[in-house]
Amino acid sequence: MPLLKWFLFAAAVTTGVTIPIRSRVELFRGSNEWREVTVNETLEPSQTAIILCDLWDKHWCRGANARVGVLTERINPVLRAARAKGILVIHAPSDTMDFYKDAPQRRAILSIPKVALPTSLDIPTPKLPIDDSDGGCDTEGDKSYKAWSRQHPAIEIGPNDLISDKGDEVYSALKLRGIKHLLVAGVHTNMCILNRTFAIRQMTKWGVKCILLRDLTDAMYDPKDAPYVTHDQGTNLVIQHIEQHWAPTVLSTDLLSRLR
Repeated sequence: MPLLKWFLFAAAVTTGVTIPIRSRVELFRGSNEWREVTVNETLEPSQTAIILCDLWDKHWCRGANARVGVLTERINPVLRAARAKGILVIHAPSDTMDFYKDAPQRRAILSIPKVALPTSLDIPTPKLPIDDSDGGCDTEGDKSYKAWSRQHPAIEIGPNDLISDKGDEVYSALKLRGIKHLLVAGVHTNMCILNRTFAIRQMTKWGVKCILLRDLTDAMYDPKDAPYVTHDQGTNLVIQHIEQHWAPTVLSTDLLSRLR
């Protein structure tokens, strides 16, 4: 086959999407000096999923609620491009499955056979770089309560999407579809993004390659608490913590440009 024709053929059958993912490495062990590094990672759309973590319709913290509203406006274009490429979308608004009990996307994941969970990898859990012990709300006077009843209605749910808030259901769906990369968006980096059974810590311990969409997330952090930085700086500190200890990150704009 002539070289040009071979190249065009190879380009036509290549389906991978290459994205720049960011991590942090301690080049000199024991120095506690972490340097930002960026490498290219190729995602096969049929082996990739996006999960939306706890993007609820309402949050008990007014500041968090307002920021989630902004995030939803930027998420739908990413989801549309992902679906068009064949990437699976999973909606995971915790504690709201009663609302979705009759949704076909909820029934679809319940119909998937359960896969035996692997032994969790023994990965240390370092201390977070921010103090969120008081709940992390940055708006005065707000008290914690279950304010949510569903996912934010502005987020589109596609006919072939899935809905779940349980790690074993999500893991089974990933394994039976041969999914290797799990892109994670939603809130909050220092809480649900790390701690939910379907999110970064547990999925990483089960051997799933997680990537955080770092501009489609937020933190529960009050600048009145240590380390006494702005809210955005606090969020970035947690993102850096995730890059150091748990998973690389990518900008949604970089992902979107490559999906298109």
